[in-house]
Amino acid sequence: MANNNNTKNLNVPTLRFPEFTGEWKLVQLSQIADFVGGGTPSSSNASFWNGSIPWISSSDIKDGNIYDISITRFITKEAIDKSTTKLCPAPVILLVSRVGVGKVALSNKKLCTSQDFCNLINIKCNPNFLAYDLVRTMKQKSREAQGTSIKGVTSYEIQKIRFWLPEKKKEQDKIATFLSLLDHRIATQNKIIEKYESLIKGINEKLLINKKEYTTYRLSDICEIRSGYSGTQLTGTQGLMVSRIETISKHCINLDKVGYVKPFDSSADFKLHIGDILFSNINSVQYIGNTAFVDREYDLYHGMNLLRLIPRKIVEPFYVFLLLNTAKYKIHFQSICNKAISQASINQTELGKTVIHIPDLLYQKQICQLYNSLYNKKNIENLYLQALKQQKNHLLRQMVI
Repeated sequence: MANNNNTKNLNVPTLRFPEFTGEWKLVQLSQIADFVGGGTPSSSNASFWNGSIPWISSSDIKDGNIYDISITRFITKEAIDKSTTKLCPAPVILLVSRVGVGKVALSNKKLCTSQDFCNLINIKCNPNFLAYDLVRTMKQKSREAQGTSIKGVTSYEIQKIRFWLPEKKKEQDKIATFLSLLDHRIATQNKIIEKYESLIKGINEKLLINKKEYTTYRLSDICEIRSGYSGTQLTGTQGLMVSRIETISKHCINLDKVGYVKPFDSSADFKLHIGDILFSNINSVQYIGNTAFVDREYDLYHGMNLLRLIPRKIVEPFYVFLLLNTAKYKIHFQSICNKAISQASINQTELGKTVIHIPDLLYQKQICQLYNSLYNKKNIENLYLQALKQQKNHLLRQMVI
């Protein structure tokens, strides 16, 4: 694909194939499509929801892929007749204008939507091209959305959107096909990563399962358990970085979610080192037991509301991390925590009583090598996914000025 600009107006997009010439014209959305709003059938009439016509809510649209729509609810023709919702003929571009404003999707099935949508029908250009063109525009609209409790964009504002359109339909088709292939490749890459995650989860239950030859310990026997530094955190980004609950929310160390404290005398005792495990012992019940493995020196200190597990020499630190992340121990931690109205907690003593079954050190090392290989491969696939997404975003930027 070439970035040739064969138009007189230098501000037009530059996403072009070399075989096409001629100008792109600037058009208003209201000139190229008709608008249909959404509505919600009565939830008190159960029979309305036993039909065959897809009904879409804003949560059914995934952000980032115009083809990613989940259809989980279906309504009847009677429901349409007795509500404000309208049947949209295919093809239809779905624009979320409230509650998740900014999402864009394209459907080749006739459907209805909730009131959170402003839908485009009777589209007088390649619908795929227009949908891709609107992805970045609607993102911008989401940042400009007005409202207090529910932010949104009005149908009037959406109708005024202007965009560049190639005069030749063949050029629209080729650009749309190219972006569509890229989207499908991104979807395939997501499935590859999901397969690795499924494989890792499946191996967890096979390799880490208790066996007769495993030795039984308490967690306090194989790990020193420490509380974090509870000093006042600073509002800026100066001082020492300290961990917070958010730091390990994705099961890894996230330096974008740390706090800062003034340097203090005993800071060396709180410095995190390779092999340490951070454990979420104060959180919502479903997040109790979240862990992160310190895989390198982050110049990070152990902060409050997380416990620090320092494995002793009789175990491989990464093996302990893997074990604590199995479904068995997740359930265990949720069962022993003290539940309050807004959060739950596990104290150090109770956590230390957790029964752990450990194989010999050689077997631990072998299992860790296998998992490291799988995690490394998954990370490589994730990097490739990010590269694909960056490529797509770059191309979309060429479509919108």
